[in-house]
Amino acid sequence: MPQTSVVFSSILGPSCSGQGQPGMGERGGGAGGSGDLIFQDGRLISGSLEALMEHLVPTVDYYPDRTYIFTFLLSSRVFIPPHDLLARVGQLCVEQRQQLEAGSEKAKLKSFSAKIVQLLKEWTEAFPFDFQDEKAMAELKAITHRVTQCDEENGTVKKAISQMTQSLLLSLAARSQLQELREKLRSPAMDKGPVLKAKPPAAQKDILGVCCDPLVLAQQLTHIELERVSSIHPEDLMQIVSHMDSRDKHRCRGDMTKTYSLEAYDNWFNCLSMLVATEVCRVVKKKHRTRMLEFFIDVARECFNIGNFNSMMAIISGMNLSPVARLKKTWSKVKTAKFDVLEHHMDPSSNFCNYRTALQGATQRSQTANSSREKIVIPVFNLFVKDIYFLHKIHTNHLPNGHINFKKFWEISRQIHEFMTWTQVECPFEKDKKIQSYLLTAPIYSEEALFIASFESEGPENHMEKDSWKTLSWSCSGVLKERGLLRGTQELVELKEKK
Repeated sequence: MPQTSVVFSSILGPSCSGQGQPGMGERGGGAGGSGDLIFQDGRLISGSLEALMEHLVPTVDYYPDRTYIFTFLLSSRVFIPPHDLLARVGQLCVEQRQQLEAGSEKAKLKSFSAKIVQLLKEWTEAFPFDFQDEKAMAELKAITHRVTQCDEENGTVKKAISQMTQSLLLSLAARSQLQELREKLRSPAMDKGPVLKAKPPAAQKDILGVCCDPLVLAQQLTHIELERVSSIHPEDLMQIVSHMDSRDKHRCRGDMTKTYSLEAYDNWFNCLSMLVATEVCRVVKKKHRTRMLEFFIDVARECFNIGNFNSMMAIISGMNLSPVARLKKTWSKVKTAKFDVLEHHMDPSSNFCNYRTALQGATQRSQTANSSREKIVIPVFNLFVKDIYFLHKIHTNHLPNGHINFKKFWEISRQIHEFMTWTQVECPFEKDKKIQSYLLTAPIYSEEALFIASFESEGPENHMEKDSWKTLSWSCSGVLKERGLLRGTQELVELKEKK
């Protein structure tokens, strides 16, 4: 992925150095004990879990760097559940509070309490779902109760806690409602893959009957992408690295709670690819299929220009599916120069080097953008996930001395945070409900149905294709109908009988 540490720091705020080093008062260890933090060139690279937790908690003279707060809160769930971390934070707060009370330093006590509330505020804003757990909410209440005891005179800390709690409850309610809505709308058939459809009636519209402007369709695809990706949260992405570690005795929340946002976004890519293939294969006349292919090539190019690489890749994947790719007579009529350019950008050689160069260019454009249209960056999600997973696999969670390999988690956190900034861009294009409805609800073929439609358009050319055609033509109308995998199978049966 492109190196954008400057963006990572600037988005978190002007006080963020991105280095995770002690600031606003020194806190950290020298050499020696297992609880020490190890720095290299001013950058925190490792430490024990206990030392890293202590580094998170403010003191009168110290407040942790904001990039450290985000990185540690994000990565800590791999080693300790959020409610246990919160309990440890509460314990450290009590210990410091007792020391300040013993010295009768009310001013310092109020300053310390304000910093604790600020830390909790950043936590609840960045990872509100950590507090859906009853244990975590109980710990939060216990900590806030302790810090308000020093604020009886003017109530500033109490007011800040009240505002924080209200915002947290609103965030939890909104996310809970969204998850319930997804569960209700989630089609059981989607668990098995796209719904198999037979040939639709001739009068039924195709995509060109709904939208014939490639730019407009690319804009509507971008709308759908941003709506779906905006429901993905940092802790969801940490599921990629949350598998059981040999030294850890628990799984983080992401392993125990099914996250529908990742699944839904992955399904969207697959459905878009299958929709493209369906729209091409269902066309009877060759010249119309040619037009359909050229249309989708133009749509993919507009997606590239916008910065919507995920839709672009899905469209290219759909056109490269075997049922579409084998239509040689149709492809011979297509002006493929633009398609060749798109495939060059998505060439998988050298770990998708060409795509990564284009992504880096879009990222740089987004950093200096003056308009929201120039800020759009939607990476290929599957490649982003693979990058995170690969980074996790090649670097261990622990070093030989038992320290947590925090250098690894800096990089994972940086990439996840960069991804999250891309998801927060507001789509500047006007929504067209008619086009979006078609994209989201149009019938799509299964792989078997695509091959049948493809063979009907251009007959099998070799023994392997002939064998496949024979098997499909006899089985799809019987076995698949018996399994109840398609609605409208009768049209397919009638079509076969006419052959």
